[in-house]
Amino acid sequence: MMTHRMTITLDDECFAFLNNVSNNNRSAYINDLLKQERKNYLKQALLKANQEEAQDSEYQEELKEWDATLSDGLQND
Repeated sequence: MMTHRMTITLDDECFAFLNNVSNNNRSAYINDLLKQERKNYLKQALLKANQEEAQDSEYQEELKEWDATLSDGLQND
């Protein structure tokens, strides 16, 4: 895995919190936070896309047409 080094600026309160909760590995703690935030971001993006899809009546009608053809000519095994 490739890593990147960077410099960031934190205010005193955030810096003290990070030092208290990071178990002497601030980089790992920040990486974990960012990974979790990325998951949250992707979940929200997916939810938004699903909501937009559900509100698209033209798309919903097309899905109904495809649903009707899903089992055409196929036998259940």
